[in-house]
Amino acid sequence: MREAFRYFTSRQAEGLLGSPTSLWRTTLQRLVRRLSAIAGMVIVGLLLLTALAAPLIAPYDPLEVLIGKEDIRKRIAPCIHFLGCPREQPQHLMGVDGNVRDEFSRVVYGARWSLIVGLSTVSFAIVVGTSLGAVAGYFGGWGDNVIMRAMDVLMGFPALLLAIAIVAVLGPGLINAMLAIAIVTIPAYARVMRASVLTVKELDFVAASRSLGGSTRHILLTRVLPNALTPLVVQATLGLATAILDAAALSFLGLGAQPPTPEWGTMLGSERNQVFSAPHLVFFPGLAIMVTVLGFNLLGDGLRDALDPRLHD
Repeated sequence: MREAFRYFTSRQAEGLLGSPTSLWRTTLQRLVRRLSAIAGMVIVGLLLLTALAAPLIAPYDPLEVLIGKEDIRKRIAPCIHFLGCPREQPQHLMGVDGNVRDEFSRVVYGARWSLIVGLSTVSFAIVVGTSLGAVAGYFGGWGDNVIMRAMDVLMGFPALLLAIAIVAVLGPGLINAMLAIAIVTIPAYARVMRASVLTVKELDFVAASRSLGGSTRHILLTRVLPNALTPLVVQATLGLATAILDAAALSFLGLGAQPPTPEWGTMLGSERNQVFSAPHLVFFPGLAIMVTVLGFNLLGDGLRDALDPRLHD
């Protein structure tokens, strides 16, 4: 990744790649040539579409209890009329949960919560991690040592266990879970940004800015940071998958989203004891988590390959 970074920034400084827009256009062209990256983009696109169109896709309110509204009992198996389920029975594509709520509607709305958790935690971690890494890499000295040793301490703990400890101190809840996940992922972004800044600040166009009398703030914000963000795109894409998975794990343990929030981890935790009597209530939320994480991982791997100059001329 560091070699990729040096290649793009130096070529851009020499005027060989043109504008940053052309750089990303080239990256997109390389990305669409990879089948795995296309699969990742399709999965992520469908997830975004599901989250945005959830009120149109879901046949029921995810919090609506159907007792008294339909002749139905809790934890019934999926009923799909097209596949032979009797027409007189109400249709529930993924069955009904233990509180007599439509499982399909809750899984659909769960896509919203997963994206909210992933985007919020990654955004917070990127802002803090990028700031710390940029300062550490550009200025160096004792500040670099203090910042990076603090990051090393955080990385010395297993991420999920540290997140559990933080939530245990702050108290259970989705906001606290998101904050805990963001804190434990900050070191990854700080280290990536520091390595990128160390590479970019030695390039000729940065030295030219210094010789022309550019201020430290101006050089850091307009010369170094814009050219040091490329690796963070890959890290953020992969980090979304990790954040969604960690949030689901915390919710499964009762430390994240609380019932009746239609969050996939919470849905798994609520029905974990019904894995043999009502396996559909565990299978569908688990499948949603797996497919979502797979999509972001495939997209992240595709971006990493597209940005690696060693795989191209």
